Amino acid sequence: MMKEGKDVTIVSTGHLVWESIQASIKLEEIGVSCEVINIHTIKPLDEEIITNSVKKTNALVSAEEHNFLGGLGESISRTLSINYPVPQEFIATNDTFGESGTPSELMKKYGLDCDSIILAVKKVIVRKK
Repeated sequence: MMKEGKDVTIVSTGHLVWESIQASIKLEEIGVSCEVINIHTIKPLDEEIITNSVKKTNALVSAEEHNFLGGLGESISRTLSINYPVPQEFIATNDTFGESGTPSELMKKYGLDCDSIILAVKKVIVRKK
């Protein structure tokens, strides 16, 4: 648990943990309280911390530097569908081949940045109401 919150859970891994923390700071400025969880392994997935968190927030955004197919987001989705279904948004690559560029250019292009997390949080919060 990196940060406690009440409106939405952001579960992230790798570099996107930092982006998630930055997004949560910006979202606080507009009154959105984010719980941020750093998941360092997909297998075994810490299902307990995720389930306990969404029982408070009732919405989740998963954020990873990976294809949305077969990654952290899908593992979380399986956990939620079994234990506590809530609206979920995915921050991940969209089943595409990588390209060349600076790290920040690529993160922006593939939607793996703070701004993309903020948009996903706003989207999932609307869906939970």
